[in-house]
Amino acid sequence: MFSALLFLSSLTAILASPAGIDALAPRAAVDNIVYVTDANKFCMIMPRDPHTNIGDSEHPGGMKTYCSPAGRYDSAQGQLPDDFWSNVAFKSGSGKNGGRYAQLTGCIRPSHLSRLNPNDGGGQYDSSGGAGGLGNPQGSVCLGYKHYVELVEPAGPRACIKCCDDPADCPTNKDTQGCPAVIPGNYFNCG
Repeated sequence: MFSALLFLSSLTAILASPAGIDALAPRAAVDNIVYVTDANKFCMIMPRDPHTNIGDSEHPGGMKTYCSPAGRYDSAQGQLPDDFWSNVAFKSGSGKNGGRYAQLTGCIRPSHLSRLNPNDGGGQYDSSGGAGGLGNPQGSVCLGYKHYVELVEPAGPRACIKCCDDPADCPTNKDTQGCPAVIPGNYFNCG
């Protein structure tokens, strides 16, 4: 009887937590997780192999999490250089239907990260698009949110990432329209 009460108490604690039932879901691999806390603490998906176009990385095993020096929390994650962003803006708030979001937008220095080709037009990574809506990379998640969308446009040279609770705030169907169309924000006239 005591063990049954302990189990129910534990289950109630999990379900009452901010993550709720999601706490019972399988966890993503640390090299397949993104997050945005602020302009200094974040992780993004990048090509796993050096000098790879974003579109060419979009296959199983072709992508990996890269984090800011302050954001990296596991040795399986790559590390972005301190000066990856030449200008970056952080923004958080409530989206179209009241769901939370957090985003980074701005200009990047693609030549400072060996994974990127500076002349690449770029592409999109996300948690809810791709084959069967399972994400690209498949199974990728944003910590603390239900969805994310990220574009890396080395030739821009710009990048953007947005984590959100509502999929309407993280559209995956505008991948060829570029960062400003997918994630409105400050891009500092990157070009």
